Amino acid sequence: MTTTSPSSTAATALPADWRDLIALTKPRVISLVIFTGLCGLLAAPGAIHPVLGFTAILCIAMGAGGAAALNQWWEADLDAGMKRTANRPLPQGRLDRTTARDFAGVLCAVSVFLMGFAVGWLPAAILAVSIFYYSVVYTIWLKPRTPQNIVIGGGAGAFPPLIGWVAVTGHVTLMPVLLFAIIFFWTPPHFWALALFVKSDYAKVGIPMMPVVAGEKSTRRQILAYAVLLLPLTAAPWWIGGTGAFYGISALVLSGLFLLLSIRVGLRERTGPEDRMKPEKQLFAYSILYLFVLFAALVADRFIML
Repeated sequence: MTTTSPSSTAATALPADWRDLIALTKPRVISLVIFTGLCGLLAAPGAIHPVLGFTAILCIAMGAGGAAALNQWWEADLDAGMKRTANRPLPQGRLDRTTARDFAGVLCAVSVFLMGFAVGWLPAAILAVSIFYYSVVYTIWLKPRTPQNIVIGGGAGAFPPLIGWVAVTGHVTLMPVLLFAIIFFWTPPHFWALALFVKSDYAKVGIPMMPVVAGEKSTRRQILAYAVLLLPLTAAPWWIGGTGAFYGISALVLSGLFLLLSIRVGLRERTGPEDRMKPEKQLFAYSILYLFVLFAALVADRFIML
């Protein structure tokens, strides 16, 4: 007997709404992507015309939104099986999958070509790589196959400050590579903190997230290990002379607190099913604030130095 997914049964019953198209782009998630891209652009040496700067950030937003929509198009059936994602437009049948795919494809294509023609082909090429990395390398290849999915796939979310920087300077140097590396190493502890308290969702649909495959104890230790690595890495832009003391001190304080919260997660044991995982939720919430404030400090430091 064949079964029909929620997305295929309800698609004809519920009309598409513009808000559902917006929801496909994961606006809450890509807000951090857009912000770090903007910070990379503002922190870069040199200047860019405000119209071109706005265009560059618009392209980053469109590319990130298009990649997120492709992710939801591909994973519609998986999303239907998880409590955290079951109310998204495709599992609920508010959009059909063809519309979602075409909308995502247009966003991705327009973002790359607009970036290329208006700003430059190097940032456009990096943007294209980031879209491919998230929608194909991470979503299709890594996520269903390996518990290291978020480690390797974390590179997808690390591209925006690099793109913003290159949009201004026209070339890749050590500083934007360090900004890329900061987000790359921030992603595993950020995402695994979430995965610890939604582990049952991933287990239910067969996604091999680290807590599901390696267990909670191993995941906690790895969160702590990445937090230890993150502290000196975030200070590296200051140590190489790419920023001033304001950013450097801010990075040490912010990363020190990140490490303390990670220690609470890394060294604790769950007491049982009733454990509400408060330290894990605190680390996840702080990790989002952490990246916003860290990159805001980078921009503030740039203007202080000027």
